[in-house]
Amino acid sequence: MGVPTPKQFCPILGRPLISYTLQALERVCWIKDIVVAVTGENMEVMKSIIQKYQHKRVSLVEAGVTRHRSIFSGLKALAEDQLNCKLSKPEIVIIHDAVRPFVEEDILLKVVTAAKEHGAAGAIRPLVSTVISPSTDGCLDHSLERARHRASEMPQAFLFDVIYEAYQQCSDYDLEFGTECLQLALKYCGTKAKLVEGSPDLWKVTYKRDLYAAESIIKERISQEICVVTDTEEDNKHVSHLLEEVLKSELNHVKVTSEALCHASRDLQQIILDQCYNFVCVNVMTSDFQETQKLLSMLEESNLSFLYPVVVISVHFLDFKLVPPSQKMENLMLIREFAKEVKKRNIWLCGLLISYPQDEQKRQESLRQGAIVIASLIKERNSGLIGQLLIA
Repeated sequence: MGVPTPKQFCPILGRPLISYTLQALERVCWIKDIVVAVTGENMEVMKSIIQKYQHKRVSLVEAGVTRHRSIFSGLKALAEDQLNCKLSKPEIVIIHDAVRPFVEEDILLKVVTAAKEHGAAGAIRPLVSTVISPSTDGCLDHSLERARHRASEMPQAFLFDVIYEAYQQCSDYDLEFGTECLQLALKYCGTKAKLVEGSPDLWKVTYKRDLYAAESIIKERISQEICVVTDTEEDNKHVSHLLEEVLKSELNHVKVTSEALCHASRDLQQIILDQCYNFVCVNVMTSDFQETQKLLSMLEESNLSFLYPVVVISVHFLDFKLVPPSQKMENLMLIREFAKEVKKRNIWLCGLLISYPQDEQKRQESLRQGAIVIASLIKERNSGLIGQLLIA
């Protein structure tokens, strides 16, 4: 990785990578316990991550100096023959990497089902490069036929008794230098693992560039829904509807909804509960932030933003011929102060001033330009624009 921080603790959108992996596993209701093997010097860091991001069903054990020794520590925490065992022994155990955050329930279920039948199972992917074996003098010795081989991925699943017995019998050499759990089950228990074709999402964050790729995937996932929020005034509702329609036409792959802003709005509360992370608050012919402040208060009360940053765009429509922007700028620049406060709660606030002329054709073009800016702000999630006022 080339960074001083262990890669599982590297931040993505301000949140450690391992937290995303734990979240993916916690979504699966039939996973009873999650055991994380972590080095002694990082134990307090891991505890603080669990507390801050409210992870459940997670227990910590001290990791070993190698991969296999760490896995063995985790298995011991689940074994009933160990003193002070606080967890119950499972029928099936899944082994996964902390730096594979995009694992889905579908592949977890497939490897678990296969492990129940065969004793062991693991995800595989086609090789993307040919594997060669060099000789001692650094020349080519032989190459493997790529079509006949596969890359071993995670997750892997085992009957607990099978993999625990394998680790108990494991030689010091295997514990020190081995990397493949399926091979241990075969070598020490004679259990031939069922291989399950995995999806491209199983890739492992390995290099520094992978952090940017992971961030891009996460941004894409949390940008699939936008809620346009307005008050109950008829003029505002009309403009809000126009903006919603333009957003839908410009962003045909994104779900765009529109809701009234009031504390009694069950629909808006439900959208927040359903974890929409993008809000456009419409303010027509006004430069104050009363409506935006109401929305921010609702979001702060909901605690929605503790996992992902919530983007709020305070949109103001003004007819620049009737009201020159300079007259309203002083009020609008107050957004910086609001943004500074709500950023502490992981809410990213910025402002957008859209020209709203009397001419219908020009109005449509202004709305289209505004929709493009909104889409960019939500998709890019650029923290450098927090508290900024943009003009479309």
